[in-house]
Amino acid sequence: MSASYPRIGVALGGGSARGLTHIPYIEAMDELGLKPSVISGTSIGALIGAGWASGMSGRDIREHAFDVLGTMRTIAGKLWAIQLRGIGGILKNGISMQLDATTIVDSFTPPNFPLEFKDLKIPLYVVATDFQSWHQVVFNSGQLRPAIAGSIAIPSLFKPVTYANHILVDGGVVNPLPLDQADIDTDFLIGIDVNGDPSEGLTKTDHKALDIWFGSAQIMMHSLTAHMMAAYPPDMYIRPHVASFGAMEFWRVREIVEHAEKEKDRFKRILHQKVEDWIADRQEVLPS
Repeated sequence: MSASYPRIGVALGGGSARGLTHIPYIEAMDELGLKPSVISGTSIGALIGAGWASGMSGRDIREHAFDVLGTMRTIAGKLWAIQLRGIGGILKNGISMQLDATTIVDSFTPPNFPLEFKDLKIPLYVVATDFQSWHQVVFNSGQLRPAIAGSIAIPSLFKPVTYANHILVDGGVVNPLPLDQADIDTDFLIGIDVNGDPSEGLTKTDHKALDIWFGSAQIMMHSLTAHMMAAYPPDMYIRPHVASFGAMEFWRVREIVEHAEKEKDRFKRILHQKVEDWIADRQEVLPS
């Protein structure tokens, strides 16, 4: 990117399957020829952000997501293979209903996925939560996969990840949209918030227990994001409408991406204009 362009920081928020809506926005930046100087990510934002930081294009990420998440059978096959690989542990410790986040990262990332942060092409900041100290932990060096695993480890659904002297759970518990990390040495800050909104549930009354659990987490993350935005106001804030998709409905990947794609052209127009305005504001007025 030319020195005349702003250094762009992009914060990719957490939202489980709804986070697949990040993909069209990455494609939009690719189509504008804009590469971020810094990427930060929480939960699925950390996973997708790592793919982006590794050099994958938005199109690459889309095709990989369709390949590994495209049907319930594909996902179930991978999860069953994970269980079979852990059969020794099952025999020793009994069956656990909790998933192993590290194995999930290994199973759903491309074969040649980088092992360490230093192998990435764009600086990446991964946010997780330290369950013991109640603080956020930010990783940008060392091993990549366990950092991502800690960031995606949704409490109860995943076993906590023990790494680098921390017991880690999902980064969304403390920082669902890590604007603070994408604001490091950048000129232009973009936040993509995939947590959703209450619109679909305003008139619903027959909530299942899982709906209450995930919905309560969404409310908490919405409040945390509001505080983060007050401290680190983004130049562009994106919140796609994702309420019609369940938090764990990863097999609907094509629908989710196509749904978000409707906003891609508008995002491109606004981003292009804002970058042009930024450049114009900084050009020196030459004497006549």
